[in-house]
Amino acid sequence: MSKYDKILHWSEEDAAWLVTVPDLPGCMADGKTQEEALHNVEAIISEWIETAKTDGVNVPLPRSSFQRA
Repeated sequence: MSKYDKILHWSEEDAAWLVTVPDLPGCMADGKTQEEALHNVEAIISEWIETAKTDGVNVPLPRSSFQRA
C-alpha cells in the first residue's frame, strides 16, 4: 500500500465509494465497496506516478513523510 494520504467518501450521485489522493492532482478511483475503492486507487497511484515520470513531471513526496518528528 502506498504512503500517500487518501480521502474516502460515499457519493450519492455516483452510488459508489470515491477515493482521492490530495498529493497527486486528479488522482482518484471509485468502487462499489470501501475495500474495492481503496484497492483500485493503489493501481491508479502507480499509473499516476508512472505517467508523471514519463512526462517529466515532478512526483510529490507523500505528505505523511513530512510529518515525522
